[in-house]
Parts: sequence; C-alpha cells; structure tokens
Amino acid sequence: MELLWPGFLYGLALIPLLVLVYIFVLRRRRPFSVRFSSLSLVREAVGKQSQIRRHLPFVLFLLAMSSLVLAMGRPVTTVTLPAANATVILSIDVSRSMCSTDIQPNRLEAAKSAALDFIESQEPNVQIGVVAFAGYAVVVQEPTTDRRLLETAIQNLTTARRTAIGSGLLTSLEALSEIDDGIPSPFSGVEPEPLPEGEYAPYMVVLLTDGVNTVGPEPLFAAEFAKTRGVRVYTIGFGTDQNDSPMNCGGFQGGPNDFSQFFFGGGGGGGGFRRGIDEETLKQVANMTGGAYFAASSTGELQDVFRNLPVQLMTITETTEISVIFAAVGAALIILAILLSMLWHPLS
Repeated sequence: MELLWPGFLYGLALIPLLVLVYIFVLRRRRPFSVRFSSLSLVREAVGKQSQIRRHLPFVLFLLAMSSLVLAMGRPVTTVTLPAANATVILSIDVSRSMCSTDIQPNRLEAAKSAALDFIESQEPNVQIGVVAFAGYAVVVQEPTTDRRLLETAIQNLTTARRTAIGSGLLTSLEALSEIDDGIPSPFSGVEPEPLPEGEYAPYMVVLLTDGVNTVGPEPLFAAEFAKTRGVRVYTIGFGTDQNDSPMNCGGFQGGPNDFSQFFFGGGGGGGGFRRGIDEETLKQVANMTGGAYFAASSTGELQDVFRNLPVQLMTITETTEISVIFAAVGAALIILAILLSMLWHPLS
C-alpha cells in the first residue's frame, strides 16, 4: 500500500497528544480522596470490567482518528480484478496443408467449426478478432463483440501458399494495438515497459497451425514481442500422422505433394517433425508468453481445446485508491465509541 498524500501522516502526531490530554483530564476529575487500609479492597471495588468500560470508548476514538488520518493520505493499492473487456485473437493457419482430409471433411473446415463453437460460447462482452496466415498474415476481422461479423469472417477463410507462423502472431499483436494504445504495434519500433513478473494484459492470442514456419519472421522472435506486452499465446498443433492424406478444399483436389515446392516438404509440414508440426517451437512460444500448448488430432479434440481455454479467468491489475475504506472504518469506530460511552456513562 502507498499514499498519494503522505504528508497527512504527520496528523498521527495528534494521537499521543490526545492521550496526554485524556490522562490530564482524568486526574483533574479527582475531587477528593479516600484512604483505604488495604489495596485489595480497591481492586475488589473497581473490577477489570469497569476499567474496560471506562477507557474503551476513548481507545476506539483514537483508532478512528488514526483511520481518518490515513484516509486523508489517500492510500492506494494494487488489485487484480476480472477483466471486463477481455479480448481474444484467433490466429488461424490457412496454408494449403489445411486442405488435408485426414480430419473430415478437411482440417480447415474442422478448424472453422471449432472456432465458430468457441465464438458462440463466449460471454457477450468478450471481444474476438480473426487473423489468417499462410505466406503472409492479414486481419480478417478486427476485435468485435458482433458475433455475426465473426461468423462471416470464419466461414470465408480460404487457403493460400506457405506458412508464416511468426507473421500470424505479429499481426495478431498489431490487431490488439488498434484497440489499446498501451500495446504498441510490433511494427512501430516502440517497445513498452515490460509488465511485472506474473502480470498479463487482458488479451489472449490463440494460434492454430498444422505445420512449420516456412517464411517470414521466426515464431520465437514474434513471441518476444508478445512477452513484453504481457499477451499470453496459446498454441494449437492440429493434424494427424497421416500426412499422405488427399487434399480437398473447395475446387482444389490433389495429393499431399502437389504443393511441396511451396511448403519445404509438402503442404506446410516439414521433414523430421511428428505429424508435420513443429511442436517444440509451439511449446516454446506458449511457455515464453505464459500460455500453453495443445495438440489436437480430431474435430472433437480441437473443440475440447477451445472449450478449455481460460478466457473467463483473464484478469487485469489496477491501482485503486482505498481511502473510502479507511474513512468508513473511522466513521464506524466513532459511532461505536459514542454509543458505548452513552450506554456505560449516561449523562443523567
């Protein structure tokens, strides 16, 4: 806890002065004295309960004054609250390998279905944006709460050549910078001050891919930008081991190697990677940014991944003034002191 006006703490010096005045008044109220042959008789005549009743109201008054002085100093504290304006960017791989039919009807259509279910299940105040990436990345839909616009954006996704995972992440951060001035664009050359360890912005990027980065910035390079902005990235590796499955996307039909000249190993995959997915890099991206990596090899598994994303647990850290709490405590103590004084020491 910090104080915006710490100078008011000097007011606490009044507390010992009030104690001295209180002692002085008590001594002045002794009009006469009576001699007793034994101190034990005094202790019996004046019990502990009467001593507490005599001095408790004044003690409560001192506590009230202390609380009010602290309130005048305007104390502030850092609190973590549920994010009222959580934003999720769906960054979806639309490389030609997403035409693979190892997941029916193909990977892209299965991803669309899971994304639409995710959008439909979110609270009305959650903003969602859509980024598509193949050889380059583009913001298909800026963050919005309009579910109809989001559904149209998802349904209109089509495939293209190559796979630029790093570009997909950087473009997702660019989309967030458009709605929050506190998150500079990764293309602006301006870097924000890193958030304290363990604190994150109320934003999330969900990056889905079935392949390996083949063009553009490296994913780990892009992840550094997300890390400094406090944006968590949840990565999803989508696909099966059946990399020889036929491809079928709309009017295009072909074999798995029809586009190998564009994908460095065929359809956005890559030699040496299980299921053609660079899972190690995806895990590193997630770990660097405070997110998590998920593997999905069917439509049902992908839907489960989307369902378990911690959107509702997103929080924001704010500095809040809590003067009102100390003022309320001070007022309550004063009222209690007055009531006890009137009850135990009536004027008549």
